[in-house]
Order: sequence, then structure tokens, then C-alpha cells
Amino acid sequence: MCLVLLGWRAHPEYRLVVAANRDEFFTRPTESLRWWDEVPGLLAGRDLGAGGPIPGTWLGLTREKPRFAAVTNVRGPNEGRTDARSRGALLLDFLRGEQDSEKFVRGAGAALDDYNGFNLLVSDLESLWWHGNRSGQGPHELMPGFHGLSNGALAASLRPDGEVSTGTDTPAWPKVRAGVLGMHRAVQSHPADVSGYLAVLADRQRVADAELPDTGMDLESERAASSRFVDHPLHGTRCSTVLLVRADGRFEMTERTFGRFARPEGTVSFHGRLELPA
Repeated sequence: MCLVLLGWRAHPEYRLVVAANRDEFFTRPTESLRWWDEVPGLLAGRDLGAGGPIPGTWLGLTREKPRFAAVTNVRGPNEGRTDARSRGALLLDFLRGEQDSEKFVRGAGAALDDYNGFNLLVSDLESLWWHGNRSGQGPHELMPGFHGLSNGALAASLRPDGEVSTGTDTPAWPKVRAGVLGMHRAVQSHPADVSGYLAVLADRQRVADAELPDTGMDLESERAASSRFVDHPLHGTRCSTVLLVRADGRFEMTERTFGRFARPEGTVSFHGRLELPA
């Protein structure tokens, strides 16, 4: 998962709005969004290349005990340890577990060396927490508003002055800044319109070389990865996911999948109702 945009308690009719792109090698085996037999009540895509007794995932929602979680990797030249635990397994630990958001993410924060770099978002739909194990910060709660993250070490939030900031001297990546602002406009104008969020995710505008992060990739790969929708022949956006959770518990989750050369492969959508905490 390479771009996650969120509106958390940012609209009176919606508890949570998520728009996310998963970028991955096209050779990695994947199954699209569905209800899982292995984990009853879990709605998620399936990463068949993660290894282990059950598939991994990058973003999921559970129905019976409402939970949401998403994970991205942190890109960097030293993030390729083969003995590290799967980041997708960390996400599934939360979705299948009993701990509340804060307790779980603080436990994950104590195991920094077990994983390659990650950004983890977890929510029991009462609170929303982020932890990045390469951020140099501890886990912290995301307040109501608009937030975004990609494969950098820091999450970013929309400030009251209209700027998107990481809260540090390190600026948010351009795709995150533009994505958070796009999410804000979509929620404020047409919050129920799934196509509007998919349009935010579909933007292929690359940034100027001077704004590119230095994450250890070659220049052309950095350029390709700088857009919200990544169109590269080997590694690109495999799916775009939109999750809308209304204040009354009704939810809609839509996934649009893509093959090489940004070829659309299909769209699936699921609806249901969650018992939300107050």
C-alpha cells in the first residue's frame, strides 16, 4: 500500500472515509477484495505472496467487532531484511485481536526491530492511531480531521491554516499533500460519491525532480512513484480502495483493480452495517 488518505470524524454523517492505492510488483500474486473464509468477518484483499498459513493483506475491515487497519512499507535502501516479520501479519494481528487501538499500537511500537520499515494505521472505530517504526516518534492518536501517508517515515495532517504538515521540519511528500487536499474537497463537496475518491486516487501527475524524495531508487523509478497513481511497467498501482463508514454504521467498500499499463481489471463493491462505538 503506497498511499492512504483518511477523513476521520471529519463530516457529521461519516465516522471514517478512506481512499487508498496499493502499489506493488505486477508479478506478486494477489486476490481482490472479498470476505475471507480463514478469518470470518474480515473484508480485505489478499496478498498471496506474503507466505505463512493464511494470506496477508494491506488494508481490511472487520464486521462483527468493527476494526479498520492499513499498512504501508517505508521505502529506503536498508529496508530489505529477509528475516523480518511480515508487515501484513502485523495488520492481521490487530484485525483478529481483542486489544483496543491504543494498546495494540503501543505494543507494536515496542517491537521496532521485528519488521522492516512500516506505517501502521489501526482503528476500533472509536479512536484512530498511527505508528511508523522509522519515524523517530512513538505511536500517536490521529485527531478528527484529514490525514495521509505514503512510503515515507511520517504521516501528515491538514492543519487549520490549510497546510498539510508532518508536524516536523520534514515536509510531507507532494503526493500526500495533494492527496489530503483532494480528499478534503471530496468529503466537503460530495461525501457519498465513490467516484470522486477514485478520481483523487487516479491522478498521474508526477512532481518536479527537485521535489522528489531520495529513497534509494533510481531516478526514473522515483519519478514514476511520485504520482498518486503509479504507472510503471514493473511496479505500479494494483488497486484503488474506497471505504465509507457512515455515522449510523452503514458502510460501503469498493475496490478497483489494475494490471500492467494501468489496464482496468474490474471493480467490486460490498455493503453492510457495523455496530459502532459511541
